[in-house]
Amino acid sequence: MNVKKCILLSFLGLASGPLFAQMQESSADKAPLNWFNLDYQENGVRGVSTEKAYREILNKKKSHAVIVAIIDSGVDIAHEDLLGRIWKNEKEIPGNGIDDDKNGYVDDIYGWDFLGNKNGQDIDKETTEITREYARLKKVFENTQDAGSLTPKMKADYDLYLKYKAKYEEKVKELEEQGPFVIKLYEKYNESKQLLTTYFNKADFTREDLAKINDASSDDLKRAKRIFEVLEQMGQNEEKLKEAYDYFNSQYKFAINLDYNPRNIVGDDINNLKEKGYGNNEVKGPDARHGTHVAGIVAANRNNSLGVEGVCNDVKIMVLRAVPDGDERDKDVANAIRYAAENGASIINMSFGKAISPQKTAVDEAVKFAQAKGVLFIHAAGNENEDIDVNDNFPTRKYLDGKEAENWIEVGASSWVSPPGAVAEFSNYGHKSVDVFAPGVDLKSTVVGSKYEDLSGTSMAAPVVTGIAALLKSYYPELNAAQIKKIILSSALTLPGTKVTQPGSGELVDFGSLSSTGGIVNAYEAVKMAENMHAGHHSK
Repeated sequence: MNVKKCILLSFLGLASGPLFAQMQESSADKAPLNWFNLDYQENGVRGVSTEKAYREILNKKKSHAVIVAIIDSGVDIAHEDLLGRIWKNEKEIPGNGIDDDKNGYVDDIYGWDFLGNKNGQDIDKETTEITREYARLKKVFENTQDAGSLTPKMKADYDLYLKYKAKYEEKVKELEEQGPFVIKLYEKYNESKQLLTTYFNKADFTREDLAKINDASSDDLKRAKRIFEVLEQMGQNEEKLKEAYDYFNSQYKFAINLDYNPRNIVGDDINNLKEKGYGNNEVKGPDARHGTHVAGIVAANRNNSLGVEGVCNDVKIMVLRAVPDGDERDKDVANAIRYAAENGASIINMSFGKAISPQKTAVDEAVKFAQAKGVLFIHAAGNENEDIDVNDNFPTRKYLDGKEAENWIEVGASSWVSPPGAVAEFSNYGHKSVDVFAPGVDLKSTVVGSKYEDLSGTSMAAPVVTGIAALLKSYYPELNAAQIKKIILSSALTLPGTKVTQPGSGELVDFGSLSSTGGIVNAYEAVKMAENMHAGHHSK
């Protein structure tokens, strides 16, 4: 999943398609602060009742630190609200250039970056997986005249080529419908801003200043004024316009660029799925905005007076950088999962995804390995407003052999807006494939440089569930992954008879039809259930 796409832009009403997940509209302008931790009965928003759980059940109980691995774009481990919340590999001596704990990674103090090299260089932008596979197969099959003469193996690859060619061209067409307009608007905006700054002799001109430009003014000034009026009429601003521009610019230059391949930066053999140890120990990377936001939702310090409050107050975040701006590679995901499982993580948060998985075998093996070690997976369902019972979103709990990972929770995004807007309009859904929904619209959390932002996406919903899982493990360490999953799903609050707008189609449907539980996770109900199990266990 493209990181910028997962961060969620709201621009020009384009969110009805898969390009952007748009902020929910409501009569209220803004989501209440900390809404995802609030309680519906007490606060009127469908948060997960974290504050209530701490206040009524956990206030005098002892917690134990839980290691949560976050496979993402990187994390700003120096963020003021994450200090003391980052995992440290005590078996490794920092900076000595030796693999002290013999885990295959040198000086891995806070985790590992699978997208870099030993010289500290890192991949930032990547292509989509469709682009990579289409480019690979295009070299082989572009000039094929007679498909009937191909061997069965070649014919299967040729069919894939045609499939990926169609998907690639569909993506290009989608970008062409919207991209040129946004790029041109941004360029015109900048020209207009420069002209008006010179005219008014100040950069922060107002609506009143613009009103002084009238029919007697030059055509250039009138055109410049009109650009600002158009943007205002759209309810947009310079920040959102630039983010939309950056998205499309990145898509054209990198995501769909058949000739772009930054993997030589890493220097590994991408086809050697057994290879490990490549990368570096610099876990922040070039753009840690997304991963830092995810980390804050799980673990931002609840006991200081700063910023925001994460769901769990006793977490150590293991940082595993494997998600660039573009599609992650299966090899990196598999190695990150194995690293997490081998180095003590109880829970893995995966706020990423993509449409195809050419090396899925490696990911499946890694998931099976981690599951055998008792690891719980929390995965974001994706932001394409699609039914993933029908459309693929990888990684998935479904193995190639037809079996499924048991310790896996697939998460859709809910909103703070009342029904029918209670489901994020960008969220994927699926009565079989999505387990549960969690807050994923307008969540304020940590971003790079000890700053905070409101972001939206199933990427934000997944760490809410990860935080609840960590909360249960922290206060009830005897619980295993299967038990934690069962508690989270069994305690989810259902909304019987509630009609919501189905993402993508806009139709009113039963909320219960969009996931297997038909519910929204709730920390208070989950803790209450765990407490009852704990009391029953100790009364025997």
